[in-house]
Amino acid sequence: MITVRPSAERGHANFGWLNTHHTFSFANYYDPKHMGFRALRVINDDQVSPGRGFDTHPHKDMEIISYVLAGALAHRDSLGTSATVRANEVQRISAGTGIAHSEFNPSTDESVHLLQIWILPDQQGVTPSYEEKVFAPESKQGQWRRIASPTGQDGAVTINQDVELYATLLTPGETRAFELRSHRYAWVQVAQGKISLNGRSLAAGDGAAVSDETLLELTAHSDAEVLLFDLA
Repeated sequence: MITVRPSAERGHANFGWLNTHHTFSFANYYDPKHMGFRALRVINDDQVSPGRGFDTHPHKDMEIISYVLAGALAHRDSLGTSATVRANEVQRISAGTGIAHSEFNPSTDESVHLLQIWILPDQQGVTPSYEEKVFAPESKQGQWRRIASPTGQDGAVTINQDVELYATLLTPGETRAFELRSHRYAWVQVAQGKISLNGRSLAAGDGAAVSDETLLELTAHSDAEVLLFDLA
């Protein structure tokens, strides 16, 4: 079964400096029908204006992944980390017992576009940690590139949950298959472009919950970037 979550039906807020769309309930957007999917709790599609950002704020017991699509994001946290994450880079924060951080667009003229992803951890109270890695575009062309996993396999960032997160880049007419193991679920999120998923049309911002399926086939109808969550 594939259930599409259309982009136009997501929660939306525009604060001037932040234009954000919420796939699942978040902040002032509450929808009891869309509280997450399996361990996947948040997918926020954020665009942050030049010179603006999120002031220091705390998190606890959450796996947070920032997938930067365009621009750059400056990060500081209570662990002493100071870093700038750019397009084709992924940042992972395991909040655990507690972490405070800020995220800021350091550019004077370019917005930053990112997907902010929250995954519920498989255990609470872990030691907070930070990680970031580069995933070059060519590593996502022609294949599913593992970018997050519980073991850090294939150079992925490591998360505390039985979730494998993959990314791929598709050119028009290109088809990519993904085989789901028995008793696994998937969430497909179109970051950019247009595709079909087992015959269903999806565009940028659209997502799809997948259950009781063994084979997923994606065909691109434009240049496209797609994330796929393989979930327990």
